[in-house]
Amino acid sequence: MGFADLLDEVGGFGRFQMIHVTLLSIPGLLMASQNLLNNFTAGVPEHHCRIPNITAALNESAAALLRAFIPLDSSLTPARCSRYTDAQWHLITDKPSHTNASDLQTEACAEGWTYDKTEFISSIVSELLPFIHKILKVISESGLYSLFSCRFGRKGMLIWSYFQLAVLGTFTALSPSYVVYCIFRFLTGMSVSGVILNAVSLKVEWIPTKARTLVGTISSFFFTFGQMILAGVAYSLKDWRKIQVAVCLPFFAFFFYSWWYSESARWLVLNGRSEEALKHLHRVAKINGKPEMTEKITLEVLESHMQKEVQSSKSIYTVFDLLKTPTMRKISMCLMVVWFSTSFAYYGLAMDLQKFGVNIYLMQIIFGAVDFPAKLVALLMLSFLGRRITQGTCLLVSASVIFANIFVPKDMQITRTALAVLGKGFTSASFTCIYLFTGELYPTVIRQTGMGFVSTMARIGSMAAPAVLILDEILPALPSIVYGGSAVLAGFIAFLLPETLDIPLPDTIEDVEEKRRQKLKQIQH
Repeated sequence: MGFADLLDEVGGFGRFQMIHVTLLSIPGLLMASQNLLNNFTAGVPEHHCRIPNITAALNESAAALLRAFIPLDSSLTPARCSRYTDAQWHLITDKPSHTNASDLQTEACAEGWTYDKTEFISSIVSELLPFIHKILKVISESGLYSLFSCRFGRKGMLIWSYFQLAVLGTFTALSPSYVVYCIFRFLTGMSVSGVILNAVSLKVEWIPTKARTLVGTISSFFFTFGQMILAGVAYSLKDWRKIQVAVCLPFFAFFFYSWWYSESARWLVLNGRSEEALKHLHRVAKINGKPEMTEKITLEVLESHMQKEVQSSKSIYTVFDLLKTPTMRKISMCLMVVWFSTSFAYYGLAMDLQKFGVNIYLMQIIFGAVDFPAKLVALLMLSFLGRRITQGTCLLVSASVIFANIFVPKDMQITRTALAVLGKGFTSASFTCIYLFTGELYPTVIRQTGMGFVSTMARIGSMAAPAVLILDEILPALPSIVYGGSAVLAGFIAFLLPETLDIPLPDTIEDVEEKRRQKLKQIQH
């Protein structure tokens, strides 16, 4: 007998769970905006050197005048970072080529740049600084708030994360300089991590074992749909400040309704607050239409169901406990690799949409839409094949697609884009699985600490992903080899993790180690 049995007695997956999961999932519509925002707020518009007293007077009909001031690059389009030292008026009537201008003297953009406003009216590239790397936010998405939630509770940290994201995210739009922008994005990134990880734990800890797969997959669809919402918002506004406000302001609403949430009863019991846990269980029973259970489930009944867990709650757990015992150490080491590689491959594809040569807004919609079939496949695999096979397979398939793209000629842009979209779909499915899988592998007493610890590796992966792109200067195929190789390694390592399909959530570290001992006994017999 355990907490899972109590959940079944108060209605299983009833009205409360439906409302609870829905309210926790709605902010997911805008979490994609937070993670992928730089595709639009830090998009690099077409640009060329500013020509004093001339550029301001140019319009579309007089654009040919640029030929006299701006050299052409290898694709016969105006160069971005150089201009002729002296005006070359004869080039206006010449046919565009490199030969007729290769010997002319050029210089750097001394007066700055002129930006095309067709794709972006304003971005931080054109407004705050001349160049930006695309990794400035993810560095702050560490497991810090997960450590706090193990101490102060899931609900409290989630509410604070909503508020912090709403306030600091909105104020980011007022940034007068790049330094201020970076500070705000850093602090916003901390709250993003708090929202994602605490929402996952609150869902998992209030739903029955058999509903976890369906709930986890459906919740991920909110993030998927949010990617398409981001494309629509960015296309309609095209100004980075307005986009920033549009995707952050709704978190004030999430902050106000989040007070309805029930704190995790498991966490309350394990932190010596059984009476509060009992009140939340009674509340759940009433909402689920089981008011009679408020008389049957007493404090004694609750503590008898979780006697072993209550005893373990007297211990204080830290991140070092993730590595002390054999099974926990194996789980943590494997998950670190899987989280890193999943994020590494995902953001390698998703955070540089301009490289595909397709309209960036259309590309964002396509990248979002492919997640629907990919996650439906993942749902079927999770339900019938289990977490371990699904996790490993998604990573290996995404790796094979990334490798296949190496052999596709660059002029076959449609094929290359299609393969990239397919690879992104499977890395998305891998993300869906790993969030669910991690929540089921770690016990309640250290679940948030564990999720924060291993998901930190995902943040490192998302930081490393854009940096790897510069390797194409050494060898064009090298970034794909690195992304694909990482996914292959993680795919095989995922098969080393224990299966959790239809297995009740562990509440203590001893529960995790006991399952391992039971499995070893079965193998011996």
